[in-house]
Amino acid sequence: MEEKEARKPAEAAKGPGDEKTSETVPPLDFSTFILSLSTSVLMNLGLIENPVTKKTEEEPEVAKQTIDLISLLQEKTKGNLSEQESRLIEDMLHELRLLYVKSAQ
Repeated sequence: MEEKEARKPAEAAKGPGDEKTSETVPPLDFSTFILSLSTSVLMNLGLIENPVTKKTEEEPEVAKQTIDLISLLQEKTKGNLSEQESRLIEDMLHELRLLYVKSAQ
């Protein structure tokens, strides 16, 4: 009985739909953050549709700014990332820069 009562305050703090969100959103870590930023670049280059508007939108200036942000993160986290995280950010920057240049032509 005590266990059930101990859960009540935590359950009361949850808002409607919190259970659904926690099931569909991946846990936040550095790699997930970089992948999220990369997806944002792809949307801003018009390569994938915006899931909210269901339209492709081109905003190359925003894409470039996000690429620069990822580059800044790479610089500021140098020496503090795992080998896998370092490789991910390096590979993502390479691919995103190529896509940006291709879209600018």
